Amino acid sequence: MDTRLAARLSETEERFRIVERELSNPDVIRNRDRLRELGRERAGLAEAVIAGRLVRGLEEELADAHELLAESDDAEMKALAEEEITSLDHRLEVAAVRLRTALVPPDPMENRPAVVEIRAGTGGDEAALFGADLVRMYRRLAERNSWNIELMSLSEGIPGSVKEAIFTVRGKGAYGRLRYESGVHRVQRVPETESQGRIHTSAASVAVLPEAEDVDIEIDPSDLRIDVFRSSGPGGQSVNTTDSAVRITHLPTELVVTCQDEKSQHKNKAKAMKVLRSRLLDRKIAAHEAIRAAERRSQIGTGDRSAKIRTYNFPQNRVTDHRIGLSLYRLGDVLDGDLEEIVAALRLAREEELLAGSGAKSGAG
Repeated sequence: MDTRLAARLSETEERFRIVERELSNPDVIRNRDRLRELGRERAGLAEAVIAGRLVRGLEEELADAHELLAESDDAEMKALAEEEITSLDHRLEVAAVRLRTALVPPDPMENRPAVVEIRAGTGGDEAALFGADLVRMYRRLAERNSWNIELMSLSEGIPGSVKEAIFTVRGKGAYGRLRYESGVHRVQRVPETESQGRIHTSAASVAVLPEAEDVDIEIDPSDLRIDVFRSSGPGGQSVNTTDSAVRITHLPTELVVTCQDEKSQHKNKAKAMKVLRSRLLDRKIAAHEAIRAAERRSQIGTGDRSAKIRTYNFPQNRVTDHRIGLSLYRLGDVLDGDLEEIVAALRLAREEELLAGSGAKSGAG
């Protein structure tokens, strides 16, 4: 067990002992609210305490097995010790992950729906084609996790391309897992229109916001400017004859949200307000993070989307996440929604960061 994990575990165990003492206090027992509060806290601490005992026990067994291996002259005994060490190493690795997860404070936004915004960046039509690839990748990821997707807004370019897409993903752990996708995604490949076979580099930005609830963000109606206009399709042609499209401007922040996918002006306004609330909540979270951790070592969870986070290299069949230096040589699987290995590595990096930083005092990290 590394020193940071051990220190955090010791703090948790001490708090667990204090809570258990309080739970046996007659004054606390008579106070139902306090008793319920401490009971919940004890349940949360107990998982880490139990996991810590398991890790320490496995470490002792592993030390004994290594000692037996070093001291034994019997070949059969050495073989048994090596077999035991291999088994204990695996069990200890699993237990350490469980302990680390138990010590990291839960993300209150974990199971919120995620509002995903994809925008084609540098690269013209090729960037918009890549935007469509990313939309498909997240659709496939949603299917793998039995999540539902609700399209909020879509702007297409040439056939098969997406200039901008905004959609909401609903399901268990949606925001908690998709949050790591925020940033600039870069693609390196030979476009179909490239006659010389040269590799082009294009980019698209992805923003993942937790869907805001009414209690999260209060919006003063006087802070909004709402414009209505006729919906338009590719090339700017009108797609209906009524003013159903809605543009909402939040005057204090100058945030602008447009929605025109529904035929009903009322439905477009409702969707645009959802997106606006999520963007305002994202700003609120980012401001809280900036105060809590001004010097983040990584971009995980900061909301900073200004830097490249991932490269999709088609000639090398490679996907590289630059935040953690992870490269996978199965590009097709990733673009088909298989992001499990990347997400797991990013979550582990975030847990390590929280353990090294603010620990259990962190909230919506």
